[in-house]
Amino acid sequence: MSSGVHRVAILVYDRVKLLDVVGPAEVFGEANLLGADYRIALVSTTGADVASSIGMRIAVDGRAVTQPDPHTFLVPGGDIYPRTPVTRDLAEAAKDLAARSGRVASVCSGAFVLGASGLLDGRRATTHWKIAGELAARHPKTRVEPDAIYVRDGTVYTSAGVTAGIDLALALVEEDHGPDVSREVARSLVVYLQRAGGQSQFSAPLQGPPPRSPALRRVVDLVTADPAGDYSLAELAARLHISTRHLTRLFQDEMGTTPARYVESIRFGIAKSLLDQGYTATQTASLAGFPSYESLRRVFAREMSISPAAYKSRFATARRTQAE
Repeated sequence: MSSGVHRVAILVYDRVKLLDVVGPAEVFGEANLLGADYRIALVSTTGADVASSIGMRIAVDGRAVTQPDPHTFLVPGGDIYPRTPVTRDLAEAAKDLAARSGRVASVCSGAFVLGASGLLDGRRATTHWKIAGELAARHPKTRVEPDAIYVRDGTVYTSAGVTAGIDLALALVEEDHGPDVSREVARSLVVYLQRAGGQSQFSAPLQGPPPRSPALRRVVDLVTADPAGDYSLAELAARLHISTRHLTRLFQDEMGTTPARYVESIRFGIAKSLLDQGYTATQTASLAGFPSYESLRRVFAREMSISPAAYKSRFATARRTQAE
């Protein structure tokens, strides 16, 4: 565990997401009240102030290249990435600060800045679940883990969207000052020290483009209209007027999965939506087409590492529902 001054350089830029900046900064600031000595410097490529994603001005402490060597260098995200390429001056500033720092971290789409600097080549990394596929496509040398809240690979840390920057900062504080300090910081900020599950608990149900094949789109329509129906391979093939072999091949070629697993994934998306609306786990299992609550629980455990009840307690609406 470290002691003494710990310099943190946060590289900001126009349209940076404000919470990506202040979330980790608040964690470090709260740790200072418990005896840590984090010195936070906000820097930009030119030394000029920047405008955040909501228009608020962020005053910076100077140019990135003139800052003392940081112990921790952090890049917050912004909605500008990955919609546009990372500018050369931003990538070069990140590369310079990373070379002079003890550890490197990013929040959300800040991973694209690290990627453009070559800092994620050959490493594991994560980012917001919505843009994880784009990060993997843009940086094929990086092993993207889309469900992780944060990932550490050596001295490089990446985290998921927005509030995951707080999770990451808590982990850094624990690394520096031990679990007692990070636990007290989490209590003070009224956040989880370590939240259960991964990003899949936050992702939208039935995400992704619809299947290209009319036959497979028909499967989505059938299951969505009547989740509890019989969708065995033989029954689906009969409804679609194709052979079981052809249907299996369509699923494998286009979706990379089996008909049974795909039907389950549709039901899983429906179940998440029902729980979001406030239905009980037992009601959800029946309405989404699962044969029992236990079968629903097993899918949630496999896909999200939490139970349906735990998911509901975090994301259900406030409307009253019948007791289970």
